[in-house]
This record gives sequence, structure tokens and C-alpha cells, in this order.
Amino acid sequence: MTTQRTHDVVVIGGGSAGYAAARTAREAGADVAIVDQGPLGGLCILRGCMPTKAILRSAEIAAVMRRAPEFGLSPVEVRASLPAIVDRKNRLVREFAEYRIQQLRDPAFALYEAPATFLSPDRLQVGSTCLSAKSFIIATGSVPREVAIPGLAEVGCVTSDSLLDRREQPESLIVLGAGPVGLEFAQFFARIGTRVTLVQRASHVLSHLDADVGVALGQALAAEGLRVMTDRQALRVQRDGKKMAVSVLHKGEEEVLVGDLVLNALGRVPNIAGLNLSAAHVTVDAGRVVVDAGMRTSQPHIFAVGDVTNLYDVVHIAIQQGELAGWNACHPADSPRRFEDRLVAEVIFTEPQVAAVGLTEKACRARGLSYLTGTYPFADHGKALCLGSTQGFVKLMADRASGTVLGAEIVGPESGELIHELIAVMYYRGTVQDLLRIPHYHPTLAEIVTYPAESIVEQMRKS
Repeated sequence: MTTQRTHDVVVIGGGSAGYAAARTAREAGADVAIVDQGPLGGLCILRGCMPTKAILRSAEIAAVMRRAPEFGLSPVEVRASLPAIVDRKNRLVREFAEYRIQQLRDPAFALYEAPATFLSPDRLQVGSTCLSAKSFIIATGSVPREVAIPGLAEVGCVTSDSLLDRREQPESLIVLGAGPVGLEFAQFFARIGTRVTLVQRASHVLSHLDADVGVALGQALAAEGLRVMTDRQALRVQRDGKKMAVSVLHKGEEEVLVGDLVLNALGRVPNIAGLNLSAAHVTVDAGRVVVDAGMRTSQPHIFAVGDVTNLYDVVHIAIQQGELAGWNACHPADSPRRFEDRLVAEVIFTEPQVAAVGLTEKACRARGLSYLTGTYPFADHGKALCLGSTQGFVKLMADRASGTVLGAEIVGPESGELIHELIAVMYYRGTVQDLLRIPHYHPTLAEIVTYPAESIVEQMRKS
């Protein structure tokens, strides 16, 4: 027997984007329901940001310990225990998940723990309950991409989701894909003693960023002992006894790579299977839910936020989109709040870290902007030399006429922290001149951003 229930706003998905949407709608006075098929917690907490950062910390400490003689300390033998690392990760994930579960089970929300499927643009089947609402917000996240490489699925390749819980350390690992996920897992396993081969189709890792960024990180990883193979197209994967063999194409010739395990890190896709979006008359293009700047789909009362839109797969953007959708859903008669991508930022938690905000240099060129760049290497920076962390550089892009900061990329120590000063400057539409006016304590890593700013100011004077 089907139960009929009605709410003002129904949010499908209880992860970072979904909870942000639900909270915002509730604060606006709406009767809000959250639908989540479980397990509760969301991708970031259960299989994404937090568990990966937990295991990366173990590998980071192991790498520092191995460098003890550089700093006048007695050498130490470092032995990693993958089961112990996974146990620590699981303890942290349980703690993070429990907090999110408490938020979702707040009496302010009606929580339905069951799969959801649209019956029409105005009705949603959730288990044995049929929900009607004034607005729906889709926040179902993403799943690992199933890539059409012959043999990839059949031979038992792993994804980042499954690899996080693996307790048996492979002697050798082949990582397909050199985006953030592939790079972080590659360095993690290399640092705990696995032989790692990284396979990338593009000419450098992190191909969505500027080439100098990807080349610098690739060189740093190679210096640690990772085998970084770019310009390789994966052709097929097959069993080779107890091992796996990956055939790749490089400059017209076929190569065969053999390892104990293959990680499919070739990206994620929106998780829309089972939603029956065609019944809701919601437009889907190439697997992603199409939205406008107000996060509305082709149905004005249905919104989509986070990874399901396949726009930006980072949590703070998903939260921002969720808040926008939650507000817009509750204020249909008002001018919609709109998502602005000017300050989109990302961090890759390798070592050296990589961080970026705003426009890359190639994006500036593609838009035909008149811009200047300034770079400065950590190898010439005093605090970095003291820390023994000299790989990488800071690069700024600024408007040629005004000096307004258009974007920044950092490869180097604590890039994920350093980028936030530049985000703040860009938020207020600041200039490289502003960066030079801001006091920076010496010696700190933070003061390095003043050097490329100074270079751009000097270029402006000469032009």
C-alpha cells in the first residue's frame, strides 16, 4: 500500500550539497524532506575527501621520517601497516559520519531512507511512499566512471571507492588516470612501499591545469620513484596469471605494463541511474543534469546541485550550489540567486600540493584576455629552503591594464593553505598592487605570493 505525503521541498541525497540545500530551505521556513538510500554520510565523508586525507597523512609522515638524515637526525626504518592505516581512517570516518547522520535526523527534517524514482515532474516514489512537493532538489552525487576499455571491468580492477577499504597491500599498482584521485592514490601507495606506475593519456598529469603545473608535479613524483607514463592510451586490460596486464599505445607502438592491481581513476560520472528523470521531463546531456546559473533544471521547480551536474566535483562548490538551490526553491517569485564560477578553486593533496583559483593561463589565452603572469620558485624562497620543501612555484595571472588578479596556480608546500589568501584577494576583486600592500610576516611561506605580484607590477610599469 502506497502512502501519500506532501512537503514544500524534497531533497534527494543527503551529502554535502543535499544537506546544504535542505538546511537553507528549512531556514527559509519550508517543510523539508530529505531522501537518501544510504549509507548516510555522503561521498565526501564516506568515500571521498575525508578518508583519502586520513590515509594520505600516514604516507606523508612516513616520507618525512625517511628524510631524517637530511635534518641531522638518526635514520629510522619505516614500515607501513595498511590494515592499521585503514583502521585509523575508519575511526575518523565513523566520527565524521555520525555527526552528519545527527544533522540529517534532526526533527526539523523528514528523513526517508530509501531509493527515489520520479513518477512525474511533481511526484517521487520513495520506497512505499509517494512524495509530492512544490520543489525538488537533486543531489545524488557521482559514481566511478565505467570506461569502455576492453577487459577493464572483467579482470577485477578497483576504483577509489573500493581501494579505500583494501587491507592487503599490493606489491605493484597500475593507476589509469592522472587527475586528483589517481595522483593522490598513486603517491600514497608508493610511499608505503608499493611499486606504482601512473598512466596518463595527455602529455602531462593534471591536464586540466597549465602544462607547467602538471610537468612540475610529474617530475616531483618521478623523483620519488613513481613511474610516470604520459602520452599513453590504454587499449585493453587482461589477466596475466595472478597479475594484470595493461596494454597501452605510445607513439604508434604498443607497450604492456604488468602489475598486481589496476586502479581505474578515469573520473566519475553523475549518479542518476534509477531516478527516472525522463518521467520528470528533466533534460540530461551526456549523462549530466543540465542546470542554469540558479541551479534550475529544464523543470523550473526541480533543481540539481553538486556532482550530479558534472560542473565542478569539489565539496565547497557543491555546498554553495546547494545553498543557492535551497534559497531559490523557497523564493520562486524573487530574482534567483546565481552561481558565479569566478572563484572556483581546487586543491590536489599530493606532495608537493597543487592549488588553483580562478583562471589558468591557458583559460586567459582562450578568452583572448590581455594579461600578465608572474612566477616565483620555492627553490629561491627562504622559508621553503629551511623546511627542505623547495619543489614547485607560485604563478599569478593579472589583468595587464589594472593588475586585477585573474587567477593563481601553486605547486609547492602547503599550497592548499596558501591559495586562500589569493581567493580572498580575488573575492574583493583585488590587484597585485593590493598584494604588495598587505603585510606578510617573514619568514613564512605566505610571503612568496608577493614576489610574482612584484614581477607583474614591474611589467606593468614597463609596458
